[in-house]
Amino acid sequence: MAQDTVSVSSDYPRNPNYPPLVLGSRNKKKKGELTALLAPLGFEIRDLSEYPEAIEVDETGTTFTENAHLKAAEQAKVLKMWVIGEDSGLEVEALDGRPGVYSARFAGEEHDDEKNNDRLLQELDGIPEEKRGARYVCHIALSDPDGNIRAEAENYCYGRIRTERCGTNGFGYDPLFEIVEYHKTFGELSPEIKACISHRACALREFSQKLLDLFGKTPEN
Repeated sequence: MAQDTVSVSSDYPRNPNYPPLVLGSRNKKKKGELTALLAPLGFEIRDLSEYPEAIEVDETGTTFTENAHLKAAEQAKVLKMWVIGEDSGLEVEALDGRPGVYSARFAGEEHDDEKNNDRLLQELDGIPEEKRGARYVCHIALSDPDGNIRAEAENYCYGRIRTERCGTNGFGYDPLFEIVEYHKTFGELSPEIKACISHRACALREFSQKLLDLFGKTPEN
């Protein structure tokens, strides 16, 4: 079977039996995490920056699942492509699960990581270490071009919130989110370790298997 020469990266060609998958986001870091896992399987990952006709989907859901479905299905119907919708965020025990689906705009509509981290620290001021438990949540969904959800996965990563920022890796709340077993925040951990244990990485591994089940595993040539 002739190989499609569309390049996913410098190392991995796209499997011609798999359609291109569009991430319903312009976040290059999220696209990079998705590509790192799915490109070796033969999937080509694109993002909304390649589609001027892409719409802004209102995240009106009350759960990560609902928002992931909206991002996937509404965009897919416009682009007539297979679209991946991903919604993720932070749930803090002492805040009764907040910021939750409002994680990206906890401090306002600007989606400003620094301001969001500042607000989180303010709201947890005086809360002792043993009550600063938190978890990251990630839900990923795939819509076909008609807006039907065809595959999805959800996973979690548990930790606690530090009293000050540590590290410069990652994004979002990573400089505050400590993995207790490592005694380091996501902002301090290497990308390689994060790729093994993060909520998004774990959800993506489950999701990738569902993609292979959906589109069919093909033998290596």
